[in-house]
Order: sequence, then C-alpha cells, then structure tokens
Amino acid sequence: MLGDLLAKPTQESVLDGALAHAAVLLGGQIRGLGILRRGQDRVGAVMGYPRDLIGQPLSGPWAAGRMRLLEGGARELYEANDPELAARFDAAGMRSVGLSLVVPITDRGRPLGALLLDRVAEGGIGPQQQEAVGRFAQAVGPLLGLIEGRDEWRQAARQITATVVEALESRDFDSLGHARSVAEVALRLGRGLGLAGRELDELWYAATLHDLGKIQGESGHAQVGANLLSGVQALGEAERGVRHHHERWDGQGEPDRLSGEDIPLYSRIIAVANAYVRLGDVNRVQAQGGKALDPRIVGILEKLEQ
Repeated sequence: MLGDLLAKPTQESVLDGALAHAAVLLGGQIRGLGILRRGQDRVGAVMGYPRDLIGQPLSGPWAAGRMRLLEGGARELYEANDPELAARFDAAGMRSVGLSLVVPITDRGRPLGALLLDRVAEGGIGPQQQEAVGRFAQAVGPLLGLIEGRDEWRQAARQITATVVEALESRDFDSLGHARSVAEVALRLGRGLGLAGRELDELWYAATLHDLGKIQGESGHAQVGANLLSGVQALGEAERGVRHHHERWDGQGEPDRLSGEDIPLYSRIIAVANAYVRLGDVNRVQAQGGKALDPRIVGILEKLEQ
C-alpha cells in the first residue's frame, strides 16, 4: 500500500491512493473527494466523481479539523459554497448522498488535507471502520507533509537560482531576462519532446544557468559554467547541457566539436531556445536547422508557434 502511494510522489497522487484504500477499508460503495489544504482549500483528487472538479476551490465540513460522520451527507458541502457550484454538485450526484465520513489529514498538528468519503449505497459506517480509516489517515499525513516540504524547497531553490542569474544579468542591461526567456522556451520544447518530471527540472536548471560562465567573461563561458556546476551531483545532466550548448549540429561548434545526436539533448534544446529568444523569428531559426541546430527540435518549435 505504501508503495502504491509513493509510486508517483505528488500530493495529488497520494490523495488518489488514499481515497482508493479508504474505500476498501469502508467495504466499497464509496465515492470521494481528496482535499488539499495549502492556502485556499481545493480538490486534489476524486474517486467516482467528475475529474473536472480537480483544482476547484472548495469549502466544507473538513474545516473543523476532526473526524465527523455526517448523516445529512453533502448538505454541509452545499451550504458552505457559492450557489453557482450547486449545479456541478448536482451533476456529480452529490445531492443524493445520505451519509458522509470526513477524515482530516494532519502532520504534527498541521492540517494538510482531508478525505470526504460518501456512502453511495444502503448501510452505515461503523465505529471500527471509522477507526481504521482514521489510523490510515494518520499514516498519510506525514507523506503529504514530506512532499509539501520537498515542493517548498524545490520552489525556493528555483527562486534563489533565478535571483542569482538575474543579478548577473543586471550587469548587462541587454541581457536582463534572457535566461528566464530561454528557460520558458526550453521547457515548452522539452514537453513537446515528451520530457516530464525530473527531466524538466534539470532542463530548467540547464537553461536558466546556461550563461552562468559569463561571470568570467564571454570566451569559453559554456565550459566555465559547467565547471561551476560540477560539484552539484543532482544536476549532472544540467551540467552537460550547459557545457555543450554551443556545439553545432554540423560539428563546427565548441568546446568538443560534437555533432548530431552526440550532442546532449538538453544542449540541443537550449541551443534552439537560445536562438529563438535572440532572433525572435521562427523562420530565421528554421534556416539554421540541420546546420547549427537539431532540425527535429526546430520542427517542434515551428509547431508550438503555429
């Protein structure tokens, strides 16, 4: 069960797994909402309800912060939210719910989320079932807390990185914002190539830091930047991406005169993104496909800009 929860370690996926396991503990015939309580409460996962509810800001009976068995079913959910949401609740079949169990999810007393479990068949939810789900929620809480902490550190690391790069760029007004623009285009290209998760994270760092070596001047800056990243074990692929982003598809680049697909993928993506940001014209970038730039990635850029 723990392996299932951690298979895709995001708060949303943990809530997905928690809903499924809680339904088993309650003997089935359950629909439910997984609520995330970061800032404004919102739906993070659904089971048996329309997926378009995911992301919907929502108030509800979980605000009390304790386990509750609601004989009136979804009545409090209707009362706590704007009337405009009633039609969506009706379409989801919530008005017919006669019994709901609200299970808070906390970590060291801090509310992180909740499970709203709706019984959709005749029958109750006994004390032993409530206790079992409550114990399970106590195990889920630290997982959500761990992932929240990781996400916060990840965001902080990105903000620090972007701030340092902008401080370097501010020495040359014409370069200010360049790294951010290259990173934005690079991520779009990466997604177009099917990259996801950690791959996109490393691509972001490589693109944001691709000109870091200019702190020591223009000449050889790609290699200097890679050397500055060489001690960061978690960014090994980003380091390679920075080192080779001035290689050329035709083998006439630097520092190692690599050609074609011998050039690391992140470097090829950054090269196309960099060219597009500097030239501002897809047609001018297209002219470099098969010469300086990977023609397949140039083709993806063309599709993205259509």
